[in-house]
Amino acid sequence: MDLRAYIRDVADFPEPGILFRDITPLLGDAPARRFVIDEMAAYVESRGVDAIVAIESRGFLFGMPVADRLGLPFVPVRKPGKLPAARMSVEYSLEYGSGQLDIHADALARGSRAIIIDDLLATGGTARAACELVAVLGASVDSLLFVVELAHLGGRARLVGYDVRALLVY
Repeated sequence: MDLRAYIRDVADFPEPGILFRDITPLLGDAPARRFVIDEMAAYVESRGVDAIVAIESRGFLFGMPVADRLGLPFVPVRKPGKLPAARMSVEYSLEYGSGQLDIHADALARGSRAIIIDDLLATGGTARAACELVAVLGASVDSLLFVVELAHLGGRARLVGYDVRALLVY
């Protein structure tokens, strides 16, 4: 399936000069969405991991159905102030400032292996921070899985040492 047909280009969003790759047409098309979930589930199953870690918020749209289909634990990585129990945090750099991600302190067993899922790989800062959170818990990142990768933004370079897979690369 040609996933490009389900990704809408929006010029000058969220600011002038940015070409935004909008996944909402993909989400709205049941066969295309099912194709993405099937492809992701097949990849995750081939890796034999213990859990799926997904990044807020669009990573949840793909990580949860894959976890459900494979009977794996689902671990949300959230923005600050969203997790109610004891948590670990990591700060990371953004193009214009910084951000923070949190994970529950008991989300992954020490020594377990996880795949990190998100909708889009751009500069890699958020994905790198999620990798650091998994490591802080004593678990390891088997690989990272994305629906879309914007290769010209160099995200893979920030993820050297990790297996990175994207279903669609621009």
